[in-house]
Amino acid sequence: MITSVLVANRGEIACRIFRTCREWGIHTVAVHSDADENALHARVADATVRLPGAAPADTYLRGDLIVKAALAAGADAIHPGYGFLSENPDFARQVLDAGLTWIGPTPDAIEAMASKTRAKELMGLTPLREVTEDDLPVLVKAAAGGGGRGMRVVRRLEDLDTALESARAEATSAFGDGEVFVEPYVENGRHVEVQILADTHGTIWPLGTRDCSLQRRHQKVIEEAPAPALSEELTEELHNLAVRAARAVSYVGAGTVEFLVADGRAHFLEMNTRLQVEHPVTEAVFGLDLVAEQIRIAEGRALPADPPRARGHAVEARLYAEDPAHHWTPQTGTLHRLTVSESVAEGVSERFPGRVAESVSPGIRLDTGYADGDDIGVHYDPMLAKVIAHAPTRAEAIRRLAAALDRATIHGPTTNRDLLARSLRHEEFRTARMDTGFYDRHLPDLTHPTPDPYAPLAAALADAHTHGDPRFGGWRNVPSQPPTRRYALAGEEYEPAYRHTRTGLEADGVTVVHADAHLVVLEVDGVRRKFEVARYGADRYVNTTKLTALPRFPDPTTQQAPGSLLAPMPGTVIRVAEGLKPGTPVEAGTPLLWLEAMKMEHKITAPTTGTLAALHVAVGQQVEMGALLAVVQDPPT
Repeated sequence: MITSVLVANRGEIACRIFRTCREWGIHTVAVHSDADENALHARVADATVRLPGAAPADTYLRGDLIVKAALAAGADAIHPGYGFLSENPDFARQVLDAGLTWIGPTPDAIEAMASKTRAKELMGLTPLREVTEDDLPVLVKAAAGGGGRGMRVVRRLEDLDTALESARAEATSAFGDGEVFVEPYVENGRHVEVQILADTHGTIWPLGTRDCSLQRRHQKVIEEAPAPALSEELTEELHNLAVRAARAVSYVGAGTVEFLVADGRAHFLEMNTRLQVEHPVTEAVFGLDLVAEQIRIAEGRALPADPPRARGHAVEARLYAEDPAHHWTPQTGTLHRLTVSESVAEGVSERFPGRVAESVSPGIRLDTGYADGDDIGVHYDPMLAKVIAHAPTRAEAIRRLAAALDRATIHGPTTNRDLLARSLRHEEFRTARMDTGFYDRHLPDLTHPTPDPYAPLAAALADAHTHGDPRFGGWRNVPSQPPTRRYALAGEEYEPAYRHTRTGLEADGVTVVHADAHLVVLEVDGVRRKFEVARYGADRYVNTTKLTALPRFPDPTTQQAPGSLLAPMPGTVIRVAEGLKPGTPVEAGTPLLWLEAMKMEHKITAPTTGTLAALHVAVGQQVEMGALLAVVQDPPT
């Protein structure tokens, strides 16, 4: 029987596994990089072991160090989580060779299925060996790992070599394996998968379907179970194919078989030999704790002959620290506050069994690896949390999740919260007509800023109270200029003004019912609205709207020359365009250099056609957000 588990991972998935272990009375061990020394997963574990360094290649991808950590801490089992070494057969063998229990499939099964090239061959499919114009578009894909990393769509033959090089570099950084392959790219299909659970006694459960079609950069954003609008025949075919794939490799444990569904046909994509990020929706629908089932299976226990009955519908949204309106740029900084209800209390709801997560309100679950005050750095994935809703019907689950996101308190870096809520309410999603091209078609509309017009006024009133405005206490008979303050909101500047009258404070037809440092109540046309205000430095949060207080007079030292390229996030320069140096002519849109941040590559392109006037960075250099990278000057006229 397992008594102590080391989780060879970090963040949200480590915290989620620890919750089940605590419920089972199992001792928990965390490993952490130097960057994660104070991370939540390290704080909640019973014991921790340091992995020196910060980069994944030096820490969470070092299987030898992780096995040593388990032995030193007295763990008798290792759970790999997802990502990092979770689909590395050599790591699984290292664990077993050390006399530890591996909570996952056998190394041979991982080897057969974790490499997508070998998995396709096992299912009777072969990647493209030679690519011609007739094959386009194609998809370059990492053979190992997942999460959209190491994937590139190629629509022009001349772009193939660059895509291969970029995908190899990203795959090596994320998974320690640079093998990539090329396959036909199916446009606008639906991404549908089947969760399986198999024991060592020959029983395999297909635990329904999930739809994961809403994706950005080939990484899932919103997932749901069961996949809607599938015929009974297609659902049965998907279940049968998933069981067939599992039996082909004598699979044990939790795994996922993924398909692209187009024109009513299922195209096999891959098998993920690990727990998936989106496993909570399956847990909600089937009333299971999949981590608990993984532990039972690793202990040699048998599954019942049949899985539990599915009930209702569940939808999950991944909350990322990123800016969807600006090329999904990752965001860093302090997460001052994160709640998904007014009163966060650990507990359970009817379909969230055990204490597998924080059930923050009926039918809502929050999985996160962050707590208030934690820093979001540059080294790892930008996912802050997963918010999951369960309800009797799909429409109710969607409504419940969208409302939970609307009401969430998120004070810190920019997130994709508004995009998620709008996506859930989009007619194409509500009517189950979405596909993997959803964001290609709708992103501009979904990210169009719609700031609350009264948020700047509420911020100004709260700030005036905080800073002791002498005119704030009541009406004065001495004329004075209306108090004003400047704020930046959604790329625009606002300068709200209010005035004192005999009946109280007013501002352009808005009556100020109440104002203090943290709460403002405004009345417009007889309707009263409450605005909760929080402040951190220059940032203001008015309900769900983020503003930045601006100084009265701009600092001239912060002005940049035209054509300046600034780092959109902190990161590492991993590549500079060949031959690039001051004086090099460049065309608008030409890639000049590449940054790596949060395990993803980010391309920096020339803003205009002209000449490179200055290059301020080199490969391997760490840069902060806003750092000057290069300057491109317009050609002389």
